[in-house]
Amino acid sequence: VQLQASGGGLVRSGESLRLSCAQSGIPGSRFAMGWFRQAPGKEREVVAAISWSGKTTYYTQSVKGRFTISRDNAKSIMCLNMTSLKPEDTAAYYCTADGDFDFVIHPPPGHERAAWGQGTLVTVSS
Repeated sequence: VQLQASGGGLVRSGESLRLSCAQSGIPGSRFAMGWFRQAPGKEREVVAAISWSGKTTYYTQSVKGRFTISRDNAKSIMCLNMTSLKPEDTAAYYCTADGDFDFVIHPPPGHERAAWGQGTLVTVSS
C-alpha cells in the first residue's frame, strides 16, 4: 500500500488547516490509519487514528477538541481537520496505515506498520 500526504502549509495561530492522505495499491484493503507528527528535535508522536470503519477514533490529549480525523473509504482518503492551531502544532505530519487499529497507535515490539506516507509540513506562526 502507498500513502500520499498533502495539505500542509504556513498559517497563523488560531487558523485552520486540512491534511489529506490518499491510499493506493491494494484494492479492497481494510487498514486502520493515523497521523503522526515530528517537530524539530523531538520524537515522533501519534496525533490521531481511525479504524477502517471510521467508528473508532483516537486523539492525543493535546489535540482533543481541535483536530478531527475522518476517512472516505470510497475515495481511499483520510483527512485531519485541524482548527485553533497553535505554534506547538508546528511539525512534519505523516500518515500511516496498519491492519490493526491498536497497532497504528502502539505497535508491539518488532512490528512495522504497513505503510507510511511522506511528511507534509505544518508551520504555525504566533
